Amino acid sequence: MRIAFYAPLKPPSHPVPSGDRRIARLLLRALRRAGHEVRVVSTFRAYEGEGDRDRQAQIRARGAVLAQRLRAGMLRRWRPDLWFTYHLYQKAPDWLGPPIARVMGIPYVVAEAAYAPRRSAGRWDEGLAAVAAALRQADTAFMLNPNDEECVAPLLRRRSGAVHAVHTFLGFPDFAVWKRRARNRPAAAEPVLPFLDTEPYWRAWKSRTRHRAALAKRHHIPSDAPWLLAVGMMRPGDKLGSYEVLAKALAGLEALPWHLLVVGDGPARRDVRNAFAPVAERVLWLGALPEGRLAAVYAACDLFAWPAINEAIGMAILEAQAAGLAVVAGNVGAIGAIVTDGKSGTLVPEGDVMAFRRAVKAYLGLPATARAEMSSFSAAKIGLFHDIAMSSDQLDRVLQGAVARARRKRQP
Repeated sequence: MRIAFYAPLKPPSHPVPSGDRRIARLLLRALRRAGHEVRVVSTFRAYEGEGDRDRQAQIRARGAVLAQRLRAGMLRRWRPDLWFTYHLYQKAPDWLGPPIARVMGIPYVVAEAAYAPRRSAGRWDEGLAAVAAALRQADTAFMLNPNDEECVAPLLRRRSGAVHAVHTFLGFPDFAVWKRRARNRPAAAEPVLPFLDTEPYWRAWKSRTRHRAALAKRHHIPSDAPWLLAVGMMRPGDKLGSYEVLAKALAGLEALPWHLLVVGDGPARRDVRNAFAPVAERVLWLGALPEGRLAAVYAACDLFAWPAINEAIGMAILEAQAAGLAVVAGNVGAIGAIVTDGKSGTLVPEGDVMAFRRAVKAYLGLPATARAEMSSFSAAKIGLFHDIAMSSDQLDRVLQGAVARARRKRQP
């Protein structure tokens, strides 16, 4: 089928790396893997983060103009069977998809929609209302973050024809966060486990010894001590907050042998480096790395340590485990469905420095055999439940159902 794809927060072609861009690109790959013709029909950014109502009105007006142009231009020549919007919330509502899908009579589908009614009287109330209207129109809402379901599901239309592939896995303790709402989950709410193409990470893990030796030689790091790894953009706000929690936690572990490798860059790099000043001699700054080089770095390390302040998905945590790393992370968003607490790593309360320090210390105290078991479990679990092949099949089945329903509705 033909799928019109749009990401109002950040287009897949955005030059700045981020988890949002990563997931958007993975969704495109998964859809194309299923044989669909997918086009990113607009790079229009609907994001307004300052609460400026005048600016929001300008964005809304610009969106209305672009929607008309798309209908009269590209989408008239290339008529899609379905509209797919990734990541909409009150600061980045979808001003394009709902009116276009409604006029063209095609299904409107969303992924990772967030609805926060507690902010309905705030500076983004019009954006929040637009998200609510979009969800009421949506045939299906794919949810990668289980925390979104409580507020999103009540807005969705009531219909039959659910796929709910995640229900197959609900016997596993990792997915308890999804199981709690399984009985009352509407058909239009479709949980999707965070996913990636696991093959490059699996290959890197199998060549771990070679990758570790190369990094040790290049950067003069002793390979006999555990290597911790942190991967994240260096920007103010939650990312900086995660780095600060990590730095405080590690500052209490100087008596133990470890080295921290940091991958990332950004406008807050000076603040990040200042936070690690007490343990500066233990930290190796690798800067921003292209996606193609990251798998080898993941595989060369032992433990992925990331507090994950206010993170929704945690794609770096998923990648790290796919490359055989154990994880210590904050228990927030979808991370509880990614990390198997006690087997592939340890989940700690979000922002709790002392709990994070204890978890890292416990890992450093494990024998080599126990660390190897955690490594194997991580790689196997991500390969089994979070590979793009399985998610591609799920997306395809759901979208085929949406198009079939729309066709039946159009029949006299």
